[in-house]
Amino acid sequence: MSTALIVFAKAPIPGEVKTRLCPPLDPDEAASLHGTLVLDTVERAKGLAGASLYVAGAPDLAHPFFKVLEGRYGAKLLAQRGPDLGARMKWAMQDAFEQGAEDVLLTGTDLPTLPRARLQQALTLIKKHDVVLGPTADGGYYLIGLRKMVPALFEGIAWSTAEVFADTKKKIEDAGLSLGLLPECRDLDTLEDLKAFIGLCGKERGMTKRTEGALHLIASRLKDRNI
Repeated sequence: MSTALIVFAKAPIPGEVKTRLCPPLDPDEAASLHGTLVLDTVERAKGLAGASLYVAGAPDLAHPFFKVLEGRYGAKLLAQRGPDLGARMKWAMQDAFEQGAEDVLLTGTDLPTLPRARLQQALTLIKKHDVVLGPTADGGYYLIGLRKMVPALFEGIAWSTAEVFADTKKKIEDAGLSLGLLPECRDLDTLEDLKAFIGLCGKERGMTKRTEGALHLIASRLKDRNI
Protein backbone atom coordinates (compact mmCIF):
# COMPACT_ATOMS: atom_id res chain seq x y z
CA MET A 1 0.00 0.00 0.00
CA SER A 2 1.53 3.29 -1.06
CA THR A 3 0.62 6.95 -1.28
CA ALA A 4 -1.12 8.03 -4.48
CA LEU A 5 0.45 11.25 -5.75
CA ILE A 6 -2.00 12.82 -8.20
CA VAL A 7 -0.99 15.53 -10.64
CA PHE A 8 -4.18 17.42 -11.48
CA ALA A 9 -3.85 18.65 -15.06
CA LYS A 10 -5.58 19.81 -18.21
CA ALA A 11 -4.36 18.94 -21.68
CA PRO A 12 -2.51 21.91 -23.29
CA ILE A 13 -5.31 22.88 -25.67
CA PRO A 14 -5.12 26.46 -27.01
CA GLY A 15 -7.99 28.56 -25.73
CA GLU A 16 -8.73 26.23 -22.80
CA VAL A 17 -5.71 26.74 -20.52
CA LYS A 18 -4.01 29.77 -18.97
CA THR A 19 -6.80 31.96 -20.37
CA ARG A 20 -6.14 34.65 -17.73
CA LEU A 21 -2.85 35.33 -19.53
CA CYS A 22 -4.60 35.95 -22.87
CA PRO A 23 -3.93 38.64 -23.82
CA PRO A 24 -1.06 39.52 -23.79
CA LEU A 25 -0.19 35.91 -24.66
CA ASP A 26 -1.94 34.30 -27.57
CA PRO A 27 -3.73 30.96 -26.99
CA ASP A 28 -0.88 28.90 -28.49
CA GLU A 29 1.72 30.57 -26.26
CA ALA A 30 -0.45 30.03 -23.19
CA ALA A 31 -0.97 26.37 -24.08
CA SER A 32 2.75 25.83 -24.65
CA LEU A 33 3.55 27.36 -21.25
CA HIS A 34 0.91 25.20 -19.59
CA GLY A 35 2.27 22.04 -21.20
CA THR A 36 5.75 22.93 -19.97
CA LEU A 37 4.50 23.33 -16.40
CA VAL A 38 2.63 20.02 -16.53
CA LEU A 39 5.73 18.17 -17.72
CA ASP A 40 7.77 19.81 -14.95
CA THR A 41 5.27 18.69 -12.34
CA VAL A 42 5.10 15.11 -13.58
CA GLU A 43 8.89 14.82 -13.71
CA ARG A 44 9.11 16.29 -10.20
CA ALA A 45 6.58 13.77 -8.91
CA LYS A 46 7.94 10.70 -10.70
CA GLY A 47 9.92 8.12 -8.78
CA LEU A 48 9.37 9.37 -5.23
CA ALA A 49 9.85 6.58 -2.72
CA GLY A 50 6.56 5.27 -1.38
CA ALA A 51 4.45 7.07 -3.97
CA SER A 52 2.51 5.91 -7.02
CA LEU A 53 2.19 8.53 -9.74
CA TYR A 54 -1.25 9.39 -11.09
CA VAL A 55 -2.43 12.07 -13.51
CA ALA A 56 -6.03 13.25 -13.23
CA GLY A 57 -6.68 14.64 -16.71
CA ALA A 58 -9.24 16.80 -18.48
CA PRO A 59 -11.06 17.20 -20.75
CA ASP A 60 -10.45 13.75 -22.26
CA LEU A 61 -7.94 11.05 -21.33
CA ALA A 62 -7.80 10.06 -24.99
CA HIS A 63 -5.85 13.25 -25.72
CA PRO A 64 -2.34 12.33 -26.96
CA PHE A 65 -0.75 14.46 -24.21
CA PHE A 66 -2.03 12.10 -21.53
CA LYS A 67 -0.94 9.05 -23.50
CA VAL A 68 2.59 10.51 -23.53
CA LEU A 69 2.47 10.99 -19.74
CA GLU A 70 1.28 7.42 -19.32
CA GLY A 71 3.87 5.94 -21.68
CA ARG A 72 6.91 8.05 -20.86
CA TYR A 73 6.46 8.44 -17.10
CA GLY A 74 4.36 5.42 -16.16
CA ALA A 75 1.56 7.61 -14.80
CA LYS A 76 -1.76 5.97 -14.02
CA LEU A 77 -4.54 8.01 -15.58
CA LEU A 78 -7.72 9.16 -13.84
CA ALA A 79 -10.53 11.08 -15.52
CA GLN A 80 -11.57 14.37 -13.96
CA ARG A 81 -15.31 14.46 -13.40
CA GLY A 82 -17.74 16.71 -11.61
CA PRO A 83 -19.39 20.12 -12.05
CA ASP A 84 -16.73 22.24 -10.35
CA LEU A 85 -13.11 22.19 -9.20
CA GLY A 86 -13.96 20.84 -5.76
CA ALA A 87 -15.96 17.93 -7.15
CA ARG A 88 -13.23 17.09 -9.67
CA MET A 89 -10.56 17.01 -6.95
CA LYS A 90 -12.80 15.01 -4.60
CA TRP A 91 -13.57 12.34 -7.19
CA ALA A 92 -9.95 12.06 -8.32
CA MET A 93 -8.86 11.41 -4.74
CA GLN A 94 -11.76 9.03 -4.14
CA ASP A 95 -10.81 7.07 -7.26
CA ALA A 96 -7.23 6.72 -6.01
CA PHE A 97 -8.44 5.45 -2.62
CA GLU A 98 -10.68 2.94 -4.36
CA GLN A 99 -7.67 1.69 -6.34
CA GLY A 100 -5.98 0.79 -3.07
CA ALA A 101 -4.03 3.88 -2.00
CA GLU A 102 -3.33 4.13 1.70
CA ASP A 103 -3.38 7.92 1.52
CA VAL A 104 -3.60 10.44 -1.30
CA LEU A 105 -1.84 13.66 -2.26
CA LEU A 106 -3.10 15.91 -5.05
CA THR A 107 -1.14 18.82 -6.50
CA GLY A 108 -1.61 21.35 -9.27
CA THR A 109 0.78 22.26 -12.06
CA ASP A 110 1.14 26.07 -11.96
CA LEU A 111 4.26 25.91 -9.78
CA PRO A 112 7.45 26.78 -11.67
CA THR A 113 9.66 26.92 -8.55
CA LEU A 114 8.22 24.13 -6.40
CA PRO A 115 11.12 21.90 -5.29
CA ARG A 116 10.88 18.12 -5.41
CA ALA A 117 11.74 18.17 -1.71
CA ARG A 118 8.35 19.80 -1.03
CA LEU A 119 6.58 16.72 -2.37
CA GLN A 120 8.84 14.51 -0.26
CA GLN A 121 7.87 16.62 2.76
CA ALA A 122 4.19 16.12 1.94
CA LEU A 123 4.73 12.35 1.78
CA THR A 124 6.17 12.49 5.29
CA LEU A 125 3.46 14.75 6.69
CA ILE A 126 0.56 12.65 5.43
CA LYS A 127 1.78 9.73 7.55
CA LYS A 128 1.45 11.91 10.68
CA HIS A 129 -1.61 14.08 9.95
CA ASP A 130 -5.17 13.59 8.73
CA VAL A 131 -4.83 16.38 6.17
CA VAL A 132 -1.90 18.15 4.50
CA LEU A 133 -2.19 21.55 2.81
CA GLY A 134 0.30 23.63 0.85
CA PRO A 135 -0.92 27.26 0.75
CA THR A 136 -0.38 29.59 -2.19
CA ALA A 137 0.43 33.28 -1.89
CA ASP A 138 -2.94 34.23 -3.38
CA GLY A 139 -5.03 32.48 -0.73
CA GLY A 140 -5.51 29.12 -2.39
CA TYR A 141 -3.57 25.88 -2.03
CA TYR A 142 -1.23 24.00 -4.34
CA LEU A 143 -1.45 20.63 -2.60
CA ILE A 144 -3.94 18.74 -0.50
CA GLY A 145 -3.37 15.37 1.14
CA LEU A 146 -5.81 13.05 2.89
CA ARG A 147 -5.49 9.86 4.93
CA LYS A 148 -9.18 9.20 4.38
CA MET A 149 -11.85 10.90 2.30
CA VAL A 150 -13.38 14.03 3.81
CA PRO A 151 -15.94 15.18 1.22
CA ALA A 152 -16.85 18.31 3.21
CA LEU A 153 -13.44 19.82 2.38
CA PHE A 154 -14.51 20.11 -1.26
CA GLU A 155 -18.03 21.42 -0.69
CA GLY A 156 -19.21 24.97 -0.04
CA ILE A 157 -15.86 26.51 -1.05
CA ALA A 158 -15.72 29.59 -3.29
CA TRP A 159 -13.08 28.21 -5.67
CA SER A 160 -10.57 30.54 -7.35
CA THR A 161 -10.91 33.16 -4.60
CA ALA A 162 -8.56 34.40 -1.89
CA GLU A 163 -10.58 32.52 0.78
CA VAL A 164 -10.01 28.96 -0.42
CA PHE A 165 -7.18 28.10 1.97
CA ALA A 166 -8.75 29.84 5.00
CA ASP A 167 -12.17 28.25 4.42
CA THR A 168 -10.63 24.80 3.93
CA LYS A 169 -8.51 25.18 7.06
CA LYS A 170 -11.60 26.11 9.09
CA LYS A 171 -13.43 23.02 7.82
CA ILE A 172 -10.46 20.89 8.91
CA GLU A 173 -10.47 22.46 12.37
CA ASP A 174 -14.26 22.14 12.73
CA ALA A 175 -13.99 18.44 11.89
CA GLY A 176 -11.33 17.93 14.57
CA LEU A 177 -8.75 16.73 12.05
CA SER A 178 -5.00 17.18 12.41
CA LEU A 179 -3.34 19.39 9.79
CA GLY A 180 0.19 19.31 8.44
CA LEU A 181 1.22 22.51 6.65
CA LEU A 182 3.76 22.89 3.87
CA PRO A 183 5.58 26.18 3.18
CA GLU A 184 3.74 28.74 1.08
CA CYS A 185 4.46 28.76 -2.64
CA ARG A 186 3.55 31.22 -5.39
CA ASP A 187 1.65 29.85 -8.36
CA LEU A 188 1.41 31.20 -11.89
CA ASP A 189 -2.07 32.50 -12.63
CA THR A 190 -1.88 36.16 -13.61
CA LEU A 191 0.27 38.47 -15.72
CA GLU A 192 1.80 39.77 -12.49
CA ASP A 193 2.76 36.21 -11.56
CA LEU A 194 4.19 35.63 -15.02
CA LYS A 195 6.41 38.71 -14.79
CA ALA A 196 7.56 37.69 -11.30
CA PHE A 197 8.63 34.25 -12.51
CA ILE A 198 10.37 35.75 -15.53
CA GLY A 199 12.36 37.83 -13.05
CA LEU A 200 13.40 34.65 -11.21
CA CYS A 201 14.95 33.01 -14.27
CA GLY A 202 18.55 32.07 -13.50
CA LYS A 203 18.07 32.83 -9.80
CA GLU A 204 15.76 30.06 -8.60
CA ARG A 205 17.14 26.54 -8.21
CA GLY A 206 13.70 24.96 -8.35
CA MET A 207 13.01 26.18 -11.88
CA THR A 208 13.84 23.78 -14.70
CA LYS A 209 15.79 24.69 -17.82
CA ARG A 210 12.67 23.82 -19.80
CA THR A 211 10.58 26.42 -17.95
CA GLU A 212 13.35 29.01 -18.00
CA GLY A 213 13.55 28.62 -21.77
CA ALA A 214 9.79 29.03 -22.14
CA LEU A 215 9.77 32.11 -19.91
CA HIS A 216 12.71 33.70 -21.75
CA LEU A 217 10.86 33.27 -25.04
CA ILE A 218 7.69 34.78 -23.58
CA ALA A 219 9.68 37.66 -22.07
CA SER A 220 11.15 38.55 -25.45
CA ARG A 221 7.72 38.50 -27.05
CA LEU A 222 6.21 40.64 -24.29
CA LYS A 223 9.01 43.13 -24.79
CA ASP A 224 8.23 43.31 -28.50
CA ARG A 225 4.62 43.99 -27.54
CA ASN A 226 5.70 46.74 -25.11
CA ILE A 227 4.28 44.90 -22.08
